[in-house]
Amino acid sequence: MSTATKSKKKPRTNVNLQPLGDRVVVEREESEHTTAGGIVLPDAAKDKPSRGTIISIGTGRLLEDGGRSKMQVKPGDRVLFSSYAGEVFRVGDDELLLMREEDILAVIE
Repeated sequence: MSTATKSKKKPRTNVNLQPLGDRVVVEREESEHTTAGGIVLPDAAKDKPSRGTIISIGTGRLLEDGGRSKMQVKPGDRVLFSSYAGEVFRVGDDELLLMREEDILAVIE
């Protein structure tokens, strides 16, 4: 007899977000539920993860000559950022971050 398992990945909403300028929308990774020693952490004790995936990007920073700078990240990139970077907002059940490109510390490959 086989059993079906449910996926823990939540369904993505069908909202199209286009950030302005040099801003990016990031989906934060899930935080760990247990420590290395096996202790289960409650939600209040968990650190905010400082990694996520780029969902969408803006058109780039406006330059003095009127042009736009090229963004260094692209949708789908996994990135590292400071824990308190960006503004948190909700779209449906998804919690997303809106931050400037300069708040991103590194791209994880």
